[in-house]
Amino acid sequence: MSLETVTEKITSKIAAARGLSARVKFDFGDEGRVFVDTTQTPAAVSHADEEADCTLICSLETFESILSGSKDPNIAFMMGQLKIKGSMGLAMKLNSVLED
Repeated sequence: MSLETVTEKITSKIAAARGLSARVKFDFGDEGRVFVDTTQTPAAVSHADEEADCTLICSLETFESILSGSKDPNIAFMMGQLKIKGSMGLAMKLNSVLED
């Protein structure tokens, strides 16, 4: 799956989320990043490296597994495959938004 495909999936999942008002960055290292600002309507999605309330750091492969439901984000976090910077509460909200 490419960064563009992941960006499209994030965009559709965030659009369906209710009550999420935050700036979130998904950092895939050298593979790129996706920045989502849900403090505005509609949510702005870009590949910019902006300041975020919560940053999820993992490989693109790990994130694809989380999106598809084949990997539990909590397990990925405990195994060190997913790192979180910023609001842990927001990361928990994202968990339910991103799961299929």
